[in-house]
Amino acid sequence: MLAKSSTELVRQQNSALVLSALRRRGRLAHTEISDATGLASATVSAITADLERARIIEKSEQLAATGRGRPRVLFSQRRNCGYLITVIISSDSIQYSLVDYAGTLLDRFTEPRGEGGTAAFLASISAAFERTLARSRIHPGSVLLVSVSSKGLAHPAEPVLVWSPVFGSQPVDFTDALGEDWSAKVILNNETLLVAGALLEREAKKEGGGEPMLAALSLGHSIGLGIARRNAARAAEISAPNFGHMLHMPNGALCRCGARGCIEAYAGFYAILRTAFEVPMDTIPAKFVPLAEIDKIATQARQGNRMAQFAFRQAGVALGNGLSRLLSLHGHMPVFITGPGTRHQDLLQAGIEEGLSQTQVVRLGGMPALTVAPDEPSLVFEGHLNLAFSIVDQDIIASRPHLQAAGE
Repeated sequence: MLAKSSTELVRQQNSALVLSALRRRGRLAHTEISDATGLASATVSAITADLERARIIEKSEQLAATGRGRPRVLFSQRRNCGYLITVIISSDSIQYSLVDYAGTLLDRFTEPRGEGGTAAFLASISAAFERTLARSRIHPGSVLLVSVSSKGLAHPAEPVLVWSPVFGSQPVDFTDALGEDWSAKVILNNETLLVAGALLEREAKKEGGGEPMLAALSLGHSIGLGIARRNAARAAEISAPNFGHMLHMPNGALCRCGARGCIEAYAGFYAILRTAFEVPMDTIPAKFVPLAEIDKIATQARQGNRMAQFAFRQAGVALGNGLSRLLSLHGHMPVFITGPGTRHQDLLQAGIEEGLSQTQVVRLGGMPALTVAPDEPSLVFEGHLNLAFSIVDQDIIASRPHLQAAGE
Protein backbone atom coordinates (compact mmCIF):
# COMPACT_ATOMS: atom_id res chain seq x y z
CA MET A 1 0.00 0.00 0.00
CA LEU A 2 2.89 2.36 0.86
CA ALA A 3 4.61 1.61 -2.45
CA LYS A 4 1.38 2.30 -4.34
CA SER A 5 0.95 5.62 -2.53
CA SER A 6 4.55 6.60 -3.23
CA THR A 7 4.17 5.76 -6.93
CA GLU A 8 0.98 7.78 -7.17
CA LEU A 9 2.67 10.72 -5.42
CA VAL A 10 5.54 10.63 -7.94
CA ARG A 11 3.02 10.55 -10.79
CA GLN A 12 1.23 13.58 -9.40
CA GLN A 13 4.49 15.46 -8.89
CA ASN A 14 5.62 14.74 -12.45
CA SER A 15 2.27 15.85 -13.85
CA ALA A 16 2.52 19.05 -11.81
CA LEU A 17 6.02 19.65 -13.25
CA VAL A 18 4.62 19.43 -16.79
CA LEU A 19 1.75 21.81 -16.07
CA SER A 20 4.12 24.22 -14.31
CA ALA A 21 6.45 24.25 -17.33
CA LEU A 22 3.53 25.05 -19.63
CA ARG A 23 2.47 27.89 -17.32
CA ARG A 24 5.92 29.45 -17.23
CA ARG A 25 6.82 29.08 -20.90
CA GLY A 26 3.57 28.83 -22.85
CA ARG A 27 3.03 26.24 -25.58
CA LEU A 28 5.83 23.66 -25.67
CA ALA A 29 6.81 20.71 -27.79
CA HIS A 30 7.53 17.29 -26.29
CA THR A 31 11.32 17.76 -26.22
CA GLU A 32 10.99 21.25 -24.74
CA ILE A 33 8.86 19.88 -21.89
CA SER A 34 11.48 17.22 -21.25
CA ASP A 35 14.26 19.83 -21.16
CA ALA A 36 12.26 22.17 -18.89
CA THR A 37 11.28 19.49 -16.37
CA GLY A 38 14.24 17.10 -16.51
CA LEU A 39 11.81 14.19 -17.05
CA ALA A 40 12.60 11.33 -19.40
CA SER A 41 11.03 11.41 -22.86
CA ALA A 42 8.89 8.33 -22.15
CA THR A 43 7.59 9.90 -18.93
CA VAL A 44 6.65 13.12 -20.73
CA SER A 45 4.86 11.12 -23.43
CA ALA A 46 2.81 9.23 -20.85
CA ILE A 47 1.98 12.36 -18.86
CA THR A 48 0.93 14.48 -21.84
CA ALA A 49 -1.17 11.64 -23.25
CA ASP A 50 -3.06 11.19 -20.00
CA LEU A 51 -3.47 14.93 -19.36
CA GLU A 52 -4.83 15.30 -22.88
CA ARG A 53 -7.19 12.38 -22.39
CA ALA A 54 -8.44 14.01 -19.18
CA ARG A 55 -9.05 17.24 -21.18
CA ILE A 56 -6.60 19.22 -19.03
CA ILE A 57 -4.21 20.04 -21.89
CA GLU A 58 -4.59 20.04 -25.67
CA LYS A 59 -2.43 19.69 -28.76
CA SER A 60 -1.94 22.11 -31.61
CA GLU A 61 0.28 22.10 -34.66
CA GLN A 62 2.81 24.71 -35.78
CA LEU A 63 3.96 24.65 -39.39
CA ALA A 64 7.69 24.65 -40.04
CA ALA A 65 9.15 28.06 -40.87
CA THR A 66 10.17 26.79 -44.31
CA GLY A 67 6.72 25.41 -45.00
CA ARG A 68 8.22 21.96 -45.46
CA GLY A 69 8.49 19.01 -43.17
CA ARG A 70 6.20 17.79 -40.44
CA PRO A 71 4.50 20.42 -38.28
CA ARG A 72 5.61 20.72 -34.65
CA VAL A 73 3.13 19.36 -32.11
CA LEU A 74 2.73 21.77 -29.19
CA PHE A 75 0.98 21.25 -25.87
CA SER A 76 -0.89 23.88 -23.85
CA GLN A 77 -3.60 24.12 -21.20
CA ARG A 78 -7.16 23.57 -22.36
CA ARG A 79 -8.79 26.95 -21.82
CA ASN A 80 -12.25 25.65 -20.88
CA CYS A 81 -10.92 23.16 -18.32
CA GLY A 82 -12.08 25.64 -15.69
CA TYR A 83 -11.99 29.24 -14.58
CA LEU A 84 -10.47 31.45 -11.90
CA ILE A 85 -11.91 34.61 -10.35
CA THR A 86 -9.54 37.08 -8.69
CA VAL A 87 -10.77 39.71 -6.24
CA ILE A 88 -8.41 42.58 -5.43
CA ILE A 89 -9.71 44.66 -2.50
CA SER A 90 -8.32 48.18 -2.18
CA SER A 91 -9.10 50.93 0.29
CA ASP A 92 -11.81 52.44 -1.92
CA SER A 93 -12.59 49.88 -4.64
CA ILE A 94 -12.76 46.17 -5.54
CA GLN A 95 -11.52 44.75 -8.84
CA TYR A 96 -12.94 41.49 -10.22
CA SER A 97 -11.22 39.49 -12.98
CA LEU A 98 -12.27 36.29 -14.74
CA VAL A 99 -9.46 34.14 -16.14
CA ASP A 100 -9.61 30.84 -18.02
CA TYR A 101 -7.44 27.80 -17.27
CA ALA A 102 -4.81 28.91 -19.78
CA GLY A 103 -4.39 32.21 -17.93
CA THR A 104 -6.29 34.34 -20.49
CA LEU A 105 -8.09 37.36 -19.01
CA LEU A 106 -11.72 37.14 -20.14
CA ASP A 107 -13.41 39.92 -18.17
CA ARG A 108 -12.61 42.61 -15.64
CA PHE A 109 -14.54 45.34 -13.86
CA THR A 110 -14.07 47.54 -10.80
CA GLU A 111 -16.70 48.68 -8.31
CA PRO A 112 -16.62 51.13 -5.37
CA ARG A 113 -16.02 49.45 -2.06
CA GLY A 114 -19.23 50.84 -0.57
CA GLU A 115 -20.31 51.45 2.99
CA GLY A 116 -21.80 49.24 5.69
CA GLY A 117 -20.69 46.32 7.81
CA THR A 118 -19.28 42.92 6.93
CA ALA A 119 -22.68 41.48 5.89
CA ALA A 120 -23.27 44.25 3.34
CA PHE A 121 -19.67 43.93 2.17
CA LEU A 122 -19.98 40.18 1.51
CA ALA A 123 -23.39 40.65 -0.11
CA SER A 124 -21.90 43.11 -2.60
CA ILE A 125 -19.10 40.66 -3.42
CA SER A 126 -21.60 37.83 -3.88
CA ALA A 127 -23.62 39.97 -6.29
CA ALA A 128 -20.45 40.81 -8.21
CA PHE A 129 -19.65 37.09 -8.51
CA GLU A 130 -23.03 36.41 -10.04
CA ARG A 131 -22.58 39.34 -12.40
CA THR A 132 -19.17 38.03 -13.43
CA LEU A 133 -20.63 34.68 -14.46
CA ALA A 134 -23.67 36.21 -16.18
CA ARG A 135 -21.47 38.51 -18.29
CA SER A 136 -19.49 35.55 -19.64
CA ARG A 137 -22.27 32.93 -19.48
CA ILE A 138 -20.31 30.58 -17.25
CA HIS A 139 -21.84 28.11 -14.79
CA PRO A 140 -20.64 28.51 -11.18
CA GLY A 141 -19.60 24.84 -11.18
CA SER A 142 -16.95 25.69 -13.79
CA VAL A 143 -15.12 28.05 -11.43
CA LEU A 144 -12.25 26.13 -9.89
CA LEU A 145 -10.96 28.73 -7.47
CA VAL A 146 -11.66 32.24 -6.16
CA SER A 147 -8.50 34.11 -5.14
CA VAL A 148 -8.97 37.14 -2.88
CA SER A 149 -6.37 39.67 -1.75
CA SER A 150 -6.63 42.50 0.73
CA LYS A 151 -4.62 44.68 3.04
CA GLY A 152 -4.74 43.51 6.62
CA LEU A 153 -4.15 40.26 8.46
CA ALA A 154 -5.27 37.01 6.81
CA HIS A 155 -5.93 33.76 8.67
CA PRO A 156 -3.04 31.33 8.02
CA ALA A 157 -5.29 28.46 6.88
CA GLU A 158 -8.77 29.81 6.13
CA PRO A 159 -10.08 32.49 3.71
CA VAL A 160 -10.85 34.76 6.64
CA LEU A 161 -9.70 38.35 7.02
CA VAL A 162 -8.86 38.51 10.72
CA TRP A 163 -8.12 42.25 10.87
CA SER A 164 -8.50 44.99 8.28
CA PRO A 165 -8.23 48.78 8.24
CA VAL A 166 -11.95 49.14 7.45
CA PHE A 167 -13.57 46.44 9.63
CA GLY A 168 -11.02 46.27 12.43
CA SER A 169 -11.20 42.97 14.29
CA GLN A 170 -14.53 41.94 12.75
CA PRO A 171 -13.66 38.75 10.84
CA VAL A 172 -14.67 38.47 7.19
CA ASP A 173 -15.11 34.90 5.86
CA PHE A 174 -15.08 35.04 2.07
CA THR A 175 -16.62 31.57 1.66
CA ASP A 176 -19.86 33.26 2.77
CA ALA A 177 -19.88 35.18 -0.52
CA LEU A 178 -20.38 32.01 -2.61
CA GLY A 179 -23.85 30.78 -3.51
CA GLU A 180 -25.20 27.25 -3.11
CA ASP A 181 -24.31 26.23 -6.67
CA TRP A 182 -20.64 27.04 -6.19
CA SER A 183 -18.05 24.34 -5.53
CA ALA A 184 -14.97 26.53 -5.95
CA LYS A 185 -12.20 26.67 -3.39
CA VAL A 186 -11.61 30.14 -1.87
CA ILE A 187 -8.19 31.43 -0.85
CA LEU A 188 -7.23 34.73 0.77
CA ASN A 189 -3.79 36.33 0.82
CA ASN A 190 -2.25 39.56 1.95
CA GLU A 191 -1.74 41.75 -1.12
CA THR A 192 1.98 42.31 -0.55
CA LEU A 193 2.60 38.57 -0.25
CA LEU A 194 1.36 38.25 -3.83
CA VAL A 195 3.58 41.13 -4.94
CA ALA A 196 6.65 39.44 -3.45
CA GLY A 197 5.76 36.17 -5.16
CA ALA A 198 5.34 37.89 -8.53
CA LEU A 199 8.68 39.67 -8.17
CA LEU A 200 10.41 36.37 -7.37
CA GLU A 201 8.92 34.82 -10.51
CA ARG A 202 10.10 37.77 -12.58
CA GLU A 203 13.58 37.35 -11.12
CA ALA A 204 13.54 33.65 -12.00
CA LYS A 205 13.07 34.52 -15.67
CA LYS A 206 16.24 36.61 -15.74
CA GLU A 207 19.50 35.18 -16.99
CA GLY A 208 21.20 33.36 -14.15
CA GLY A 209 17.99 32.97 -12.17
CA GLY A 210 17.90 36.45 -10.62
CA GLU A 211 17.63 37.06 -6.89
CA PRO A 212 16.95 33.93 -4.76
CA MET A 213 15.46 36.02 -1.94
CA LEU A 214 13.81 39.44 -1.82
CA ALA A 215 11.42 41.68 0.06
CA ALA A 216 8.56 43.76 -1.30
CA LEU A 217 7.68 46.90 0.66
CA SER A 218 4.29 48.42 -0.24
CA LEU A 219 3.76 52.10 0.55
CA GLY A 220 0.33 53.67 0.73
CA HIS A 221 -2.44 54.24 3.22
CA SER A 222 -1.31 50.93 4.71
CA ILE A 223 2.26 49.65 4.91
CA GLY A 224 2.80 46.05 3.79
CA LEU A 225 5.76 43.71 3.48
CA GLY A 226 6.20 40.43 1.63
CA ILE A 227 9.23 38.12 1.73
CA ALA A 228 9.89 35.58 -1.03
CA ARG A 229 12.71 33.07 -1.40
CA ARG A 230 13.68 29.91 -3.26
CA ASN A 231 14.35 26.92 -1.03
CA ALA A 232 16.88 24.16 -1.73
CA ALA A 233 14.38 22.46 -4.05
CA ARG A 234 13.89 25.76 -5.97
CA ALA A 235 10.30 25.99 -4.75
CA ALA A 236 9.00 29.43 -3.78
CA GLU A 237 8.36 30.21 -0.11
CA ILE A 238 6.40 33.41 0.48
CA SER A 239 5.29 35.12 3.69
CA ALA A 240 3.83 38.44 4.75
CA PRO A 241 4.80 39.45 8.30
CA ASN A 242 2.64 42.11 9.91
CA PHE A 243 5.31 44.72 9.15
CA GLY A 244 3.15 47.86 9.23
CA HIS A 245 2.11 47.10 12.79
CA MET A 246 5.56 46.27 14.13
CA LEU A 247 6.62 48.59 16.94
CA HIS A 248 8.64 51.59 15.81
CA MET A 249 8.43 53.79 18.91
CA PRO A 250 7.09 52.78 22.37
CA ASN A 251 4.03 54.79 23.42
CA GLY A 252 4.25 56.66 20.12
CA ALA A 253 1.68 57.84 17.61
CA LEU A 254 -1.79 56.25 17.54
CA CYS A 255 -2.21 53.65 14.79
CA ARG A 256 -5.40 52.54 13.05
CA CYS A 257 -5.03 49.15 14.74
CA GLY A 258 -5.50 50.82 18.13
CA ALA A 259 -1.91 50.34 19.27
CA ARG A 260 0.69 53.08 19.65
CA GLY A 261 4.00 53.49 17.89
CA CYS A 262 3.46 51.19 14.89
CA ILE A 263 5.52 51.74 11.74
CA GLU A 264 2.31 52.57 9.86
CA ALA A 265 1.45 55.26 12.41
CA TYR A 266 4.51 57.14 11.10
CA ALA A 267 4.74 56.00 7.47
CA GLY A 268 1.17 55.47 6.25
CA PHE A 269 -0.59 58.17 4.24
CA TYR A 270 -2.69 59.18 7.24
CA ALA A 271 0.49 59.49 9.32
CA ILE A 272 2.17 61.78 6.77
CA LEU A 273 -0.97 63.93 6.67
CA ARG A 274 -1.11 64.09 10.47
CA THR A 275 2.54 65.11 10.82
CA ALA A 276 2.52 67.66 8.00
CA PHE A 277 -0.42 69.53 9.55
CA GLU A 278 0.96 69.15 13.09
CA VAL A 279 -2.11 67.26 14.27
CA PRO A 280 -1.64 65.66 17.73
CA MET A 281 -0.24 62.16 17.45
CA ASP A 282 -3.05 60.68 19.55
CA THR A 283 -5.69 61.86 17.05
CA ILE A 284 -7.75 58.96 15.69
CA PRO A 285 -6.41 58.25 12.18
CA ALA A 286 -8.57 58.78 9.11
CA LYS A 287 -9.86 55.56 7.55
CA PHE A 288 -8.85 56.69 4.09
CA VAL A 289 -6.72 59.57 2.74
CA PRO A 290 -6.93 60.27 -1.02
CA LEU A 291 -3.61 60.07 -2.84
CA ALA A 292 -4.19 63.60 -4.16
CA GLU A 293 -3.92 64.96 -0.61
CA ILE A 294 -0.52 63.33 -0.11
CA ASP A 295 0.59 64.65 -3.50
CA LYS A 296 -0.19 68.17 -2.29
CA ILE A 297 2.00 67.66 0.77
CA ALA A 298 4.75 66.24 -1.47
CA THR A 299 4.58 69.35 -3.66
CA GLN A 300 4.94 71.55 -0.57
CA ALA A 301 7.92 69.48 0.59
CA ARG A 302 9.66 69.86 -2.76
CA GLN A 303 9.05 73.61 -2.55
CA GLY A 304 10.82 73.78 0.80
CA ASN A 305 8.01 73.51 3.37
CA ARG A 306 9.80 72.19 6.45
CA MET A 307 6.90 70.39 8.14
CA ALA A 308 6.02 68.64 4.87
CA GLN A 309 9.67 67.62 4.46
CA PHE A 310 9.78 66.41 8.06
CA ALA A 311 6.65 64.31 7.55
CA PHE A 312 8.25 62.36 4.71
CA ARG A 313 11.62 62.17 6.47
CA GLN A 314 9.97 60.75 9.59
CA ALA A 315 8.06 58.23 7.46
CA GLY A 316 11.32 57.17 5.80
CA VAL A 317 13.11 56.68 9.13
CA ALA A 318 10.28 54.45 10.39
CA LEU A 319 10.45 52.36 7.23
CA GLY A 320 14.26 52.14 7.42
CA ASN A 321 14.21 51.06 11.06
CA GLY A 322 11.69 48.34 10.22
CA LEU A 323 13.72 47.12 7.26
CA SER A 324 16.85 46.99 9.44
CA ARG A 325 15.05 44.52 11.72
CA LEU A 326 14.06 42.47 8.68
CA LEU A 327 17.70 42.24 7.56
CA SER A 328 18.84 41.39 11.10
CA LEU A 329 16.45 38.43 11.18
CA HIS A 330 16.68 37.17 7.58
CA GLY A 331 20.02 38.45 6.30
CA HIS A 332 20.79 40.79 3.41
CA MET A 333 18.33 40.86 0.54
CA PRO A 334 17.22 43.38 -2.09
CA VAL A 335 14.11 45.42 -1.27
CA PHE A 336 11.62 46.31 -4.00
CA ILE A 337 9.52 49.33 -3.08
CA THR A 338 6.04 49.39 -4.58
CA GLY A 339 2.61 50.91 -4.11
CA PRO A 340 1.24 54.43 -4.71
CA GLY A 341 3.74 55.87 -2.24
CA THR A 342 6.61 55.23 -4.67
CA ARG A 343 5.78 58.56 -6.35
CA HIS A 344 7.22 60.20 -3.22
CA GLN A 345 10.36 58.06 -3.09
CA ASP A 346 12.61 61.10 -3.60
CA LEU A 347 11.28 62.50 -0.32
CA LEU A 348 11.45 59.18 1.56
CA GLN A 349 14.86 57.94 0.40
CA ALA A 350 17.08 59.89 2.81
CA GLY A 351 14.96 58.88 5.80
CA ILE A 352 14.93 55.21 4.76
CA GLU A 353 18.71 55.21 4.47
CA GLU A 354 19.02 56.98 7.81
CA GLY A 355 16.81 54.40 9.50
CA LEU A 356 18.71 51.53 7.91
CA SER A 357 22.15 52.88 8.75
CA GLN A 358 21.42 52.87 12.48
CA THR A 359 21.72 49.09 12.72
CA GLN A 360 24.85 46.92 12.87
CA VAL A 361 23.81 44.58 10.05
CA VAL A 362 23.82 47.50 7.60
CA ARG A 363 26.98 49.09 8.96
CA LEU A 364 28.81 45.79 8.47
CA GLY A 365 27.14 44.49 5.33
CA GLY A 366 26.29 47.70 3.54
CA MET A 367 23.03 49.23 2.38
CA PRO A 368 20.62 46.78 0.69
CA ALA A 369 19.61 47.43 -2.91
CA LEU A 370 16.44 49.53 -2.94
CA THR A 371 14.55 49.31 -6.24
CA VAL A 372 11.30 51.08 -7.08
CA ALA A 373 8.73 48.81 -8.76
CA PRO A 374 5.85 51.19 -9.56
CA ASP A 375 3.53 48.70 -11.31
CA GLU A 376 1.98 47.27 -8.14
CA PRO A 377 -1.46 46.47 -9.71
CA SER A 378 0.22 44.29 -12.36
CA LEU A 379 2.32 42.57 -9.70
CA VAL A 380 -0.72 41.84 -7.53
CA PHE A 381 -2.56 40.27 -10.48
CA GLU A 382 0.51 38.24 -11.50
CA GLY A 383 0.84 37.06 -7.91
CA HIS A 384 -2.80 35.95 -7.92
CA LEU A 385 -2.32 33.89 -11.08
CA ASN A 386 1.00 32.34 -10.00
CA LEU A 387 -0.28 31.18 -6.63
CA ALA A 388 -3.84 30.31 -7.66
CA PHE A 389 -2.87 28.20 -10.67
CA SER A 390 -0.24 26.30 -8.68
CA ILE A 391 -3.07 25.29 -6.32
CA VAL A 392 -5.54 24.61 -9.13
CA ASP A 393 -3.10 22.38 -11.01
CA GLN A 394 -2.38 20.33 -7.90
CA ASP A 395 -6.09 19.98 -7.13
CA ILE A 396 -6.94 18.92 -10.68
CA ILE A 397 -4.25 16.26 -10.70
CA ALA A 398 -5.16 14.97 -7.24
CA SER A 399 -8.87 14.79 -8.14
CA ARG A 400 -8.18 12.54 -11.15
CA PRO A 401 -6.66 9.36 -9.66
CA HIS A 402 -7.35 7.55 -12.94
CA LEU A 403 -4.50 9.46 -14.58
CA GLN A 404 -1.85 6.92 -15.46
CA ALA A 405 1.11 9.27 -15.91
CA ALA A 406 4.31 7.30 -15.56
CA GLY A 407 6.53 8.11 -12.61
CA GLU A 408 9.72 6.55 -13.87
